[in-house]
Amino acid sequence: MRVATAESCTGGLLTKTITDLPGASAHYAGGVVAYADDVKVALLDVDPESLEAHGAVSREVALQMAAGACRRFAADVAMAVTGIAGPEGGTPAKPVGTVWLAVALADGWAEARLECFPGDREAVREASVAAALGMATDAAGRATYGPAARY
Repeated sequence: MRVATAESCTGGLLTKTITDLPGASAHYAGGVVAYADDVKVALLDVDPESLEAHGAVSREVALQMAAGACRRFAADVAMAVTGIAGPEGGTPAKPVGTVWLAVALADGWAEARLECFPGDREAVREASVAAALGMATDAAGRATYGPAARY
């Protein structure tokens, strides 16, 4: 399988975790760390209207990030993470620890999941990476993974 990543709040930690594994080069195609919204648009084909309507930390943007990485890297599976790792940036509607995770497959299937991870910045980022890897493993191993969207 060819794997790709699209990261925001994890800042490359997902990529680092994958590439720390011996033999990763046989499967990992690459990734985009898209902290800024304009980078999400330019490199991952995130719709600016989705960013405006829902914000960067949203289901819509996570799904589009994953689908964009899947296309950009011609991957079989791509993971996306966008959230608020803290210590600042949270709001009552989206507190620190709010993270949207998404996985997309080459056939257009995609799934997103909302999490609110406890802890400090490091804990939120590490939990996000573990959750994204778990979602990708599950998705890659079967044809469907719960309620899905097509992008």
